[in-house]
Amino acid sequence: MTTLAKDLNTSLTNISLTITTYMVFQGISPTIVGGLSDRYGRRPAYLLCFVVYIAANIGLALQTNYAALLVLRCVQSAGSSGTTALSNGVVSDVATRQQRGSYVGLAALGSSLGPALGPLIGGLLNHFLGWRAIFWFLAIYGGVMLFIYLIFIPETCRNIVGNGSVPPQRWNRPLIAVFRQRRLGKDSANLSRETIVRKMRPGILSSIPILLEKENLLMLFFGGIFYAGFYIIITGLPAQLSLTYNYNSIQVGLCYIPIGAGPLLIRPFVGRIMDANFRRHAQRLGVEIDQEVQHNIDDFPIERVRLEISLGFTYFACIAIIPYGWVIGMEHPPLPAILVLLFFMGLSVSAAFQPLSAVVIDLNTKSSAAASAANNLVRCLLGAGGVAIVNPLFNALGRGWTATLIALIWGVMSLCWWAVIIWGPQWRADKRNKKSKKLERALENV
Repeated sequence: MTTLAKDLNTSLTNISLTITTYMVFQGISPTIVGGLSDRYGRRPAYLLCFVVYIAANIGLALQTNYAALLVLRCVQSAGSSGTTALSNGVVSDVATRQQRGSYVGLAALGSSLGPALGPLIGGLLNHFLGWRAIFWFLAIYGGVMLFIYLIFIPETCRNIVGNGSVPPQRWNRPLIAVFRQRRLGKDSANLSRETIVRKMRPGILSSIPILLEKENLLMLFFGGIFYAGFYIIITGLPAQLSLTYNYNSIQVGLCYIPIGAGPLLIRPFVGRIMDANFRRHAQRLGVEIDQEVQHNIDDFPIERVRLEISLGFTYFACIAIIPYGWVIGMEHPPLPAILVLLFFMGLSVSAAFQPLSAVVIDLNTKSSAAASAANNLVRCLLGAGGVAIVNPLFNALGRGWTATLIALIWGVMSLCWWAVIIWGPQWRADKRNKKSKKLERALENV
């Protein structure tokens, strides 16, 4: 950020604005991409995202003024952020509810590498080759991923391929499948087209109705508040480290490793905890589990199964963030203490979001990518608001009291998740009854 500000002859505040606008588009873009992928398939949406992302990075590497940086960062965000919703959509396609904890954990490992490796790789490139090398690196990386998806990755969207037995359109097949098909001569799959329910295919903006349901809204609103508080803390970290320790970009990047290391370590364990908790509740209710069949949750407290895990890690994050704020606010803060507390914050925030992502998919399986996009929309918009108010908040309260206030807000607003745990099953039952009555009236009119 400081290097860009100097090279483009602009202020650090203006460079910070590019983060805010990036997060705004990070929230908006998946609402379109998620609905698009639920309707037309995961592969076309992935390929579109990669093409946009590569083009934006090439433009960022070549641009020479702040206005171009601001616009192209928005385009870059639009290309990259859609893949978050797509990955959760794929999890919904291939995993049953009783397996979803482990699958969500595996799918999220990739995004967990970002906070661990991104600042370090970016710091090295910036220090030795200049900031433009960062965007060339990202363009090349995006090109490699585009190449992999074109050749190997199959379509998984159930609105397109059903339970996996229906071949997608020819243009929507990976090249390796096309070559294999030419060698075999014709489709040898046992088609089960009845597994495709085309009447239920969602719209491109299907994230919006998901947000209007009170159960989803309460879950995602507190998830966004939780995310915003975390971003308020870590956004000010580079400037604080540079000011306090006079660190260069490589040293600042190294300090971000604990933030990513925590999620990398905890995600596989949280996935197993989620699956075990699912089995525990099923056993308590006398429900038989079949790993190959999508479990019906009409009379199953899926909200409690997922969110009681999230709440535990949320309160752990509240405990970790308070000492971090007071330590980082000291005149000469001990670096080991900062790094340890960053590790626990990254770990607890990531572990709290993993079950939340799963329950959002559980409750919206027919529009899983759109539901993930709705989650991303609320989280990123509130996170962008958090970034926008970070400097005034720090100046008014100081880092210690800011962290204490964030922990207090987290603790109070966690009541949103408690409300979903207590009343969520009844809200789902009411929604099913309304749909049944609406269908009965429609049949009577016919």
